[in-house]
Amino acid sequence: MTGKRALITGVTGQDGAYLAQLLLQKGYTVTGIVRRSSHAGVFDHRLKWLGILDDVELVDGNLLDQSALLRIVHTAKPDEIYNLAAQSFVTSSWQQPLLTGQVTGLGAVHMLECLRSVAPQARYYQASTSEMFGLIQEAQQSETTPFYPRSPYGVAKLYAHWMTINYRESFGLHASNGILFNHESPLRGVEFVTRKVTDAVARIKLGKQKELRLGNIDAKRDWGHARDYVQAMWLMLQQDKPDDYVIATGRTTTVRDMCVIAFKHVGLNIDDHLVIDPAFFRPAEVEVLLGNPAKAKATFGWEAQTSLESLITEMVDADIKRLSANA
Repeated sequence: MTGKRALITGVTGQDGAYLAQLLLQKGYTVTGIVRRSSHAGVFDHRLKWLGILDDVELVDGNLLDQSALLRIVHTAKPDEIYNLAAQSFVTSSWQQPLLTGQVTGLGAVHMLECLRSVAPQARYYQASTSEMFGLIQEAQQSETTPFYPRSPYGVAKLYAHWMTINYRESFGLHASNGILFNHESPLRGVEFVTRKVTDAVARIKLGKQKELRLGNIDAKRDWGHARDYVQAMWLMLQQDKPDDYVIATGRTTTVRDMCVIAFKHVGLNIDDHLVIDPAFFRPAEVEVLLGNPAKAKATFGWEAQTSLESLITEMVDADIKRLSANA
């Protein structure tokens, strides 16, 4: 039992839920900030899925409300702060660029200000993203690859990333950025492409749906399991010195091939069900992402444990189970 205290923003999201589970297993007291919703009982379904809802202290807060954040940090007295909250759906960032900038970009600075003002000895993790690389400048992206974001989300995350570095260098804070490449799980929101695929495949298998409609299926991504990636988040904050790390599998796969894995798992032919819909193409596409996690492996021994095949089949099975239970 560590006796440490952790504060997680975005605790009800995919990463927040897995991270809370990990920290609880390590003996942490975990406080999670929850953005108030009128849909009671919906926001906490991931924590319920993992069986940890009653073990996390949930407090109302919002990254845009500096006064509330200050009170929360003062009360929680965290040893570690993990800022995972964001408007994180890339497609929506073109429809809501101002909100994305405020929550994803400025929201991180609100948390950094709380760290600086109320808990300067706490260790801070900022959730950066491979979307910052965007129009890739190197075939495989590392911590030294130049950034070229291609969405309002990527731009907002880049601002938060550099502000974390600036606060680290300006005020001596133990603040680290995790540049995480795509990471998925059965807890991923259905609006994200991997979960959209696995949910659709499950529905098609169960006779509830006939087709899967997607946009650019030739885009390539480096996909890992969120359960593996939260281990890297924790490990970053256990290091003596703060730093920035790429977290990835080092393998890139097309959306098409990811779909093939899902359909094959349930004995279906992708060509019988996949429809290309121009409505799902992005205004500016990120064609390829491929991470180089060598620094994380060399520094604290992290490497991905879950293959893409295992990840997708786990997600398909979970969606079939959910849909069958709700039939």
